[in-house]
Parts: sequence; C-alpha cells; structure tokens
Amino acid sequence: MCAKPLTPDVVSRNVEAFLDTAEKTPVRFEKPNGRLIFSMDATASRGPSWDMAMSIQADMFSEASTLGGLEVQLVYYRGLAECRSSGWTQDATELGRLMSKVGVLAGRTQIERILKHTLKEAGRDPINALVFIGDAMEENVDLLADAAGQLGLRGVPVFMFHEGGGEPAASAYKHIAKLSDGAYCLFDTSSPGALRALLRAVAAFAAGGTQALENYSRKHGGPVRQISDQMAGR
Repeated sequence: MCAKPLTPDVVSRNVEAFLDTAEKTPVRFEKPNGRLIFSMDATASRGPSWDMAMSIQADMFSEASTLGGLEVQLVYYRGLAECRSSGWTQDATELGRLMSKVGVLAGRTQIERILKHTLKEAGRDPINALVFIGDAMEENVDLLADAAGQLGLRGVPVFMFHEGGGEPAASAYKHIAKLSDGAYCLFDTSSPGALRALLRAVAAFAAGGTQALENYSRKHGGPVRQISDQMAGR
C-alpha cells in the first residue's frame, strides 16, 4: 500500500513540531574539567628540553582523560621580545603540531610576560594551573613576585619545572611557586621519565584537584613527591 502524499499543511505542522522540540532540548557541549597553561623558555639553550617536552606532552592529556579531560594553551618566549600563545586545545596531536613549528632562538628570559598573560587569561575563564619549563632567570625578581602573588590570589598555582637547578633561577623559581601556592621541581633532560611523571601529575591536579594529585603520587611516587609534598594541605 502506498503512503498518502504529505500535504503542505502536514509538512508545516511537522516542521513546527520539530523546531519546538529542538528549542526545548538543551544543547550540551562537553567541557573538560581542567584548564592548564603549558609555558616554556624557547631561547637557544632550550633545544633538548623543548624536544623532550614535545615528545611527551600527550601524557598530560592521557592522565587527565580519566578525570574529565584537559584543555591546554601553549605559551613560549624566545629572542629579544617574542612571547606568543596558542589557542586552547583538547587535542594532544594539535599541541604537538604547534610545538613542532617553533624553533629555539637566542634571547633573554621573559617569565614576567608569561605570568601576566596567565593573569589576563584567568580573568576570562578559570585556570587550574600554569606549568613553566626553563633553566634561567634574567629579570627583576620583585616584578616576578608581584605577578606570582596575584596568581596566587586568583587561585592559579604555578609549577616551576627547573632544568639543572642553577642560581639565580632556583631562588626565583621557588619564590614564584611559593607565592602562587604552586610547586618547584627539578628535572634533567637525561631523565625524560621524570619530566613525564611531573607533567602527568600536574595534569591530574588540573583536572581533579589535590585529591587526584595525591592519588597519583601514592601510585607513582618518585619525582612526583616533589609536587605532592609541597601541595599537601592546600
């Protein structure tokens, strides 16, 4: 038996019913639990650690995926006055692609610009953590301290990952971490596993808070204790 053809009135009523249902149905966009700014010194000495971070950054997304996901923005500085930021992404492949386009270039540190950029971003939407990877500091410590303190007031802990441990960077990095309620961590490019564990730990914190960090630390220990011991009780 052939179906009766739809008249214009029936079609109109069907369309109206569909639009009415669509209007009343909430549209849901999945938003990750964690938002993290991943920043690095891309001056000339940073080639090995940049390559290492690029090769393991996907582990951040992997760790956070079980805790509701992670959204990351890449920020870096190089040269005399270049400091750039990417858009926000939930895709490890996209972040790796962005990093692969950046070449290191001789210059001075611009940590203050990264801290102030993070403050600006936090004014738009909450940010759960800022990660910085570097080995030097050539700036006014008081200005860095002021920006770090403002991040602490906004609830944005800074995780300072320090390659080598030399001064005056060590003292400045520790000060930034303390004022922002973050953590200072040492690593070495000869041990990529340590940096991988640290990044995964911060991703767990960004997506799941201090309890997720503690759970990760109890499970993995090792270099992660650098973070969990400093964040205990916060």
